Amino acid sequence: MNKPAIRDQILSQLRQELALQTRAAQLSREEAISEESRPENQYDMHSQEAAYLAEGQARLAAEIASNIALYETLTLPETPPGGLVTLGTAVAVENAGQRTWYFIGPRAGGLELQVENVPVLVLTPQSPLGRELLGKSVGDSVPVRMRGGFVLHHVVEIV
Repeated sequence: MNKPAIRDQILSQLRQELALQTRAAQLSREEAISEESRPENQYDMHSQEAAYLAEGQARLAAEIASNIALYETLTLPETPPGGLVTLGTAVAVENAGQRTWYFIGPRAGGLELQVENVPVLVLTPQSPLGRELLGKSVGDSVPVRMRGGFVLHHVVEIV
């Protein structure tokens, strides 16, 4: 598993999302200050609603920009055989012959990637599964909540 390729894909997705959110915030701001949005009476809240929307979108854009900065400076550790799952590692878990790859990142959990034609899901240490995986090594078991209870998945590879 190519960790630099994982980081590059995460950064690419985050940059696309940032461009989209920045544009949406700008459009909302323009709507809030446009002449057509002036209140017609004391109950007309259109411009205020547009301003609130612009503020929320600007905050989301700032959060995405912060995520980009974290990934640009993220150290991708060299994981020796017998190494532990840490921030910046890719880990494969297996259950019933099915292998699933995860990347432990500082933020942007839930991003789905395709690296070397293999699906990879980004997890953060704040997520339940990310928290369970931290500190594990090959051969360790991790409980994964499924419908009806927990299923043990086994760590089979750490990169």
